[in-house]
Amino acid sequence: MSANAPIRPRRSALYLPASNARAIAKARTLPCDVVVLDLEDAVAPEAKADAREAALAALDEGGFGAREVAVRVNGIDTEWGADDLAALAASKADAVLVPKVSTPLDIGRYEEALETAPEAMQLWAMIETCGAVLNLEPLAAMAATTRLSLWIMGTNDLAKEMRARLTPERTPFLPFMAQAVAAARLHGLTILDGVCNEFRDLDVFEAEARQGLDFGFDGKSLIHPAQVEPCNTVFSPSAEELAWAEAVITAFDLPENAGKGAIRVEGKMTELLHLEQARQLLAVTQQIAAMG
Repeated sequence: MSANAPIRPRRSALYLPASNARAIAKARTLPCDVVVLDLEDAVAPEAKADAREAALAALDEGGFGAREVAVRVNGIDTEWGADDLAALAASKADAVLVPKVSTPLDIGRYEEALETAPEAMQLWAMIETCGAVLNLEPLAAMAATTRLSLWIMGTNDLAKEMRARLTPERTPFLPFMAQAVAAARLHGLTILDGVCNEFRDLDVFEAEARQGLDFGFDGKSLIHPAQVEPCNTVFSPSAEELAWAEAVITAFDLPENAGKGAIRVEGKMTELLHLEQARQLLAVTQQIAAMG
């Protein structure tokens, strides 16, 4: 688990076309933490207006339980973007996910477009352009003055812009992944890994999810329901991690360790930063349990 993981679990974020009523109905039954109703890449140009209305209807209907529901809109400079943003600003969405930002100015434009939205509505952004990966820190800094609270890596679009190959190891994108996590942590953003295009071979998917966990991502974006369960497993604390956390908290609570900054736990030197990690890990576990 990430040392700075959010208390609200966002292990799995499932994209689905907002125009697909059956997929939306199924999403209400899946154990994903986040549902992303997509108006952008998953919807053909001639279907975008209908998809917008379908997303609004799904939000009004509800039934998503403890899941967060975000809507990925079309870019603000497209012919559909302004209408998407105006409609979503008056909706029941938890978040609006915006594509292809490259500069802080882009975040500012989306913030302005959501000016009339409820205060609780969040702004999430895709990190999927060459401009974005070269402006990670100033983009993340916008969290201090806007609704921006979460990033999702968009490795497919980034690969297209870079003309890079999507290898199983994701070698071309590893530097950007690390830098994105560091920038997100610096400014308190949640950050989710990009999608894995392989949904038939779940061993391949799990390996990529574990790579994302190693980099410090809070969760992963998904393209198929079959990916939800293995994703939740990877991004949930393991039994061994929970046992470690409980041992650390118990040890620091002992009277003889009061006021100490470092103690020995299970034969290893353990500091206050590990105590903070342990408490956070247990808090995330409790939140996962509360979601059912």
